[in-house]
Amino acid sequence: MSRTSLRAKLQLTEEERSQLEQMSRARKAPLREIHRAQILLHYAQGRPIMEISSLLKIGRPAIYKCVDKALAAGVETALKDKYHKAKEPTITEEAKSYVTNLGCTKPTEHGYAAEIWSLSSLARHARKHGVAAGHTCLENAAKATIQRILKSQVLQPHKVRYYLEKRDPQFEPKMREILTVYKEIALDQQGDNQVTVSVDEKPGIQGIRNIAPDLPPEARKHPQTARDYEYKRLGTLSLLAALDLQTGHVIGQVHPRHRSREFISLLKELDTYYPAECTIRIILDNHSAHISRETMAFLATRPNRFVYVHTPKHGSWLNLVETLFGKMARTFLKHIRVQSIEELQERILRGIAEINAAPVVHRWKKFDLAEPNM
Repeated sequence: MSRTSLRAKLQLTEEERSQLEQMSRARKAPLREIHRAQILLHYAQGRPIMEISSLLKIGRPAIYKCVDKALAAGVETALKDKYHKAKEPTITEEAKSYVTNLGCTKPTEHGYAAEIWSLSSLARHARKHGVAAGHTCLENAAKATIQRILKSQVLQPHKVRYYLEKRDPQFEPKMREILTVYKEIALDQQGDNQVTVSVDEKPGIQGIRNIAPDLPPEARKHPQTARDYEYKRLGTLSLLAALDLQTGHVIGQVHPRHRSREFISLLKELDTYYPAECTIRIILDNHSAHISRETMAFLATRPNRFVYVHTPKHGSWLNLVETLFGKMARTFLKHIRVQSIEELQERILRGIAEINAAPVVHRWKKFDLAEPNM
C-alpha cells in the first residue's frame, strides 16, 4: 500500500486545470512538458507518488521535483525548465583544430601499423600527444568526444569510400562517340547497310556442384528451397556475347578461356550471321584479345567488314551489353548448380536461347550531347 505523501496538496484554479488538461493531450508540445502536466493533474487529484510513477512510467525523483516546484512557485514554473547559463566548453577551439588536423593524416605518418584511424586509436593518440602539443583539455578525451569533434566538421577518417580516377585523357570524346552511336540507333538514323552490336565478355562464371541434393519447398515445413551449405567447385567459364542493339538478338559463345582465338571465333560467327554487304559496328573495350596481332590479322582478311568503337578506359559501364549480363546474373545464372562444367556450358547457351526467343531491345535512355559533361 502506498504511503501517504507529507507534501501539501496542490490547489488548482479552473484556468490552471484547464491549461494542464490541454497540455497533457497536446501532440506538438515537448514531451517533458506533457509529462509534467500529467504529473500535476494526478497529484492534484490526490494520487500517491508511487501510483503516479507506476501509471506514467516516470521515476519518483522527477515527480518529486515537478511537484515541489509547483507547490513552491506555481504551475507555470513547474512546467518550464529554469533558465541556466550554458556551460563553458571544456575542449577549446584550438584543441578541436588539432583533432581535426590529426584526423586528416594517416596513422602510418605517426608510426602506427594501421592504415586508417579508428575513433579509439585517434582518441588514444590525442590523449597521449595532445598535452605535449599544448592542449591539456585533451588529457581525458574519450572516443565520444573525438567523434563529436569530427562530426561537427563532417569528417570520417575511420571510414573508406572508394572512387575511380579517370585515367583516360580521351574519356569524354570516347564517351560522346558511343552516346552518339546509341542516339543514332534510338532515332533510327543508322545506315541501311550497317548493324551495331555491343560486345564484351563475362569471365569467371563458376560451375558449382551440390554435395547433397536440394530440398524443394514443402507446405507447412519449409517454404523455401533448402540447400546444403557445402559444395564443390568445378571450375569457371567465360561467356563472350554480342548484343544486337537494333533487335536484341544475342550471339554468345562459352569457352574455358578468353583469348584472341576465342574472340576471333565470335567475330567469325558475327560475320556468318549478318549479310555480307553489311558493315558490323562493334562497341567493345580495350581488352588485349580485341586488338592483338592475331585479331588484327583476321580483321585484315575482312576489309571494311568490322568497325571498332572503343569504350574509354574504366568506362565499361558505357557498354550496353553489361545490362544483358546483369539480366543473366539475376535470372538463369542466379543460384545455378550443375553436375559438370559441360552442363554449365549447356545451361548458359540454353539461357541465351531463351532470351532470343523473346528478345528485348536495350536502349540508352538519356542523351544530352549538347553538354560537355553529360
